[in-house]
Amino acid sequence: MKTHTRMKKKISVAYFTTATARAGAEEHLLSLVQQLDRRYFDVYLACSPELARLLGPDLPNDVEVLEVYFERPTQLSAAFQVGRFLRRHGIDILHSHMFRASLVASPLAKLCGVPVTIETPHVREEWRRGLLKSRFFIDRLGGRFVDYYIAVSESNARYLSDVKGVPQSKIRVIQNGIDLSKFDPRHVAPEGMRQSLGFGPDDPVMALFGRLEPQKGHAVLLEALNDVRKEFPNARLICAGDGSLRGELERRASQLDLLGNVRFVGFQSNVPDWLASADFCVLPSFYEGLPLAAIESLAAGRTMVATSVDGTPEVILDGQTGFLVPPGDVHALAAAISRLIREPVLRRRFAKAGRTLVTNQFRVERQIEKTQELYWQTWEEKARGQAEKIPQQNERPTANRELLNRESASAAPPRP
Repeated sequence: MKTHTRMKKKISVAYFTTATARAGAEEHLLSLVQQLDRRYFDVYLACSPELARLLGPDLPNDVEVLEVYFERPTQLSAAFQVGRFLRRHGIDILHSHMFRASLVASPLAKLCGVPVTIETPHVREEWRRGLLKSRFFIDRLGGRFVDYYIAVSESNARYLSDVKGVPQSKIRVIQNGIDLSKFDPRHVAPEGMRQSLGFGPDDPVMALFGRLEPQKGHAVLLEALNDVRKEFPNARLICAGDGSLRGELERRASQLDLLGNVRFVGFQSNVPDWLASADFCVLPSFYEGLPLAAIESLAAGRTMVATSVDGTPEVILDGQTGFLVPPGDVHALAAAISRLIREPVLRRRFAKAGRTLVTNQFRVERQIEKTQELYWQTWEEKARGQAEKIPQQNERPTANRELLNRESASAAPPRP
């Protein structure tokens, strides 16, 4: 293994996902692909052609992308393509995003001799119902091929250990982060943006950023907006995102006579502009990981009404940076929205506190630093045959830099 270490100038990391849409988990992955330190890491990506197209304009030029559909172990041709990709580039770390991606890619990576496999599950899997799915038998079997799990929130970590039965020694908490330079509370929406939606300059406007899927609770929000309209008939809602429920939600908005209040604008890449056009945001999800939509909203100086699920309360602190309500509770959601409309001073106070929280805790630089540290630690442990366990995150190792500094010029370079 020592010889293997000396042959490597950098650690090669391949990211893998089966996603076909661009949402929060994919933005998280993109931030790693963009910002991993190129002095010490080579970066590769394997994903569906649809996602490659959606990410394309934002992918760095030095990232080689394998476009492949690989969702089931029985897809032998796809498995061969991925395996050849891993071997050709001498991948040291395979980092899969979401359970289904890890289930197919992690065993294959081990078969191909990849030293380290990591999985980021991102969310609590609410869809896991029924006798077999809820017992996580397949998860535990696939987990034998996963060296470490990155939990994006403390809640996500508890779910992995308490519900899925993942050993705590395999779990590391690295909270999601965003690029704060892209979000400024002083940013003004492009001229005429509200008017183009048919909204008046004094209309109270809320925004929901999320896929149009059952998880995000759009149907609950429409019912709540129907209640809000009784006190605030000019309350407006922007739904930014695409998904399978679009037609159904548009029909429900029509049935509630809300078409004048709601705009479905599809996926939008210029998130800061849309945030600037809103007075506050809403996230009525039934389950989450650590929602980037909540972090971005606070970073842009927009408080939020959200459901108290999973990692959301780690960002939306009830009565401090926004309001939390129970998932599926139409009346509680309507009451919280109405209060934010009614009390602009409270709205601004929450927004200011939210920006401070995000600045202190949810910077992307922090996320990248912790992820790189995990990469170094796991790779050194595997490549050098170390028997000891990785220290906890708050026990920053001191020996690793010395080990790397003792390597010859052809060895992996020291960490900064």
